Amino acid sequence: MSQDDCGSGGSLTFMVRKVWLSMRASIGEVLADFGLTSSQYATLMMTQRQPGMSVSDIAREVGSTRQAANEMLASLEKDGLIERHPHPTDRRTHQIAITEKGRAVYRKAHAAVGRREAELEAGFTPEQRALIREWLGGMAEACR
Repeated sequence: MSQDDCGSGGSLTFMVRKVWLSMRASIGEVLADFGLTSSQYATLMMTQRQPGMSVSDIAREVGSTRQAANEMLASLEKDGLIERHPHPTDRRTHQIAITEKGRAVYRKAHAAVGRREAELEAGFTPEQRALIREWLGGMAEACR
């Protein structure tokens, strides 16, 4: 493999991208069993941890446009997994809240995602897994 390839020895950015796309596809297969996309799953996770996020907040976190986030939220709302409530001080903004049904779906999906991630990490030692997570967190922070 040459230096220009996306494998070892290639660009770090494209190596991370290749891993992300592969993991997203693998996790996407698991989430399909729950009728969720990766962005929908992330939204359920975020709204459970941070109730009251706005559409703009969610768009930023899932890496989409506000319009795409609105469409994704409309689907979750139609399925009864989230609700939109008016913001108490900003008439133009809605706060997103996960419903009890959304929590139940998220719990089941989260357990399945955890099992799949454990399968993907099985070839690494606990020390390697800890270093990978530390590195990823550090890189995310460095890129802000």
